[in-house]
Amino acid sequence: MERKLASIRKISDLKPIEGADNIELAIVDGWQVVVAKNVEHKVGDFIVYCEIDSFLPIKEEFEFLRKSSYKKMGEVEGFRLKTIKLRGQISQGLILPISVLNSKFNPEMVVGISKQPWGDQLQIGPYDDALVVEVGTDVTELLGIVKYEPPIPAELAGKVKGMFPSFIPKTDEIRIQNIPDEYKTYTESDNDFYITEKLDGSSATFYINNGEFGVCSRNLELLETEGNTFWKVARELDLENKMKAKNKNFAIQGELIGEGIQGNPYKIKGHTVKFFTAFDIGAHKRFSYAEFAMFMARNELDVVPLLSIRAGTDLPKTIDELLKFAEGKSSLNEKTEREGIVIRTPDNTISFKAISNKFLLKEKN
Repeated sequence: MERKLASIRKISDLKPIEGADNIELAIVDGWQVVVAKNVEHKVGDFIVYCEIDSFLPIKEEFEFLRKSSYKKMGEVEGFRLKTIKLRGQISQGLILPISVLNSKFNPEMVVGISKQPWGDQLQIGPYDDALVVEVGTDVTELLGIVKYEPPIPAELAGKVKGMFPSFIPKTDEIRIQNIPDEYKTYTESDNDFYITEKLDGSSATFYINNGEFGVCSRNLELLETEGNTFWKVARELDLENKMKAKNKNFAIQGELIGEGIQGNPYKIKGHTVKFFTAFDIGAHKRFSYAEFAMFMARNELDVVPLLSIRAGTDLPKTIDELLKFAEGKSSLNEKTEREGIVIRTPDNTISFKAISNKFLLKEKN
């Protein structure tokens, strides 16, 4: 599922910041954002929330971000949202008033609230042609927002064969801040969860489908060319032959790490992939952890560090506690701050991630 970088949300709480007269904390699901105090925000307000990693276009309504967030992505100019700290408070993302959607409608926007059994709906636009939305409605494309992607080294970019295959899900787990209600049920359940370290590298997917072997970066399928790191590692690990021997249409996915990738935080020589999941293309579901681990062990392939296995009732009780738990040193290099953690059930029907705020505050790109 594509990430909702900008969506309709509600402000669930406003909290004062000690010693700050002009700013306060707005709570949106599991996120907190520093906002101007006593301006236009009230608890229960519909707003547009833009997540960190959003890359907003150069438009008049976003010009207030120029001093703090101007960035170029390749040759494209825009405003990149990062995790920041203000008055000792973590601030993540951006809250915009619903009126930011004004320019998308003509005549002048009309807003109405419609009460429904499942929750409030927001009506945007002239009454005879209103757009009806609910909390969670994705407005990323409507606002021209895309995900910020740091520069890709030439040896990773390679030659493009096509877009990422539609028959394989991308490797982008949902952030814990977006599922506060679900997380509460997880902590009250008897489900087992296994927790792995989230590595800071480049997403890599390798597949076998009807006899064809494919290699993909996060968003693209790549042709085999001399010097391309993804293909180089695939050949070094003999992935095509190992995967074909299983006689099944499936994909394995992991993190490509090493020299020249994200500054090589683990200080390893050369390149390798640490795998974290496998996907059954025919059944359209992920392997269980047991099947995945067995394939990796039999084929002498590395997996991401396993940190612990625990029952839901043993998980940190709140999102804040989980985010604190996500902090720590990497299992691959004790001098490196880990990016975070990924939590899954053994059958892989539930999965989500918690990114360390300490890591995010140190991001350089």
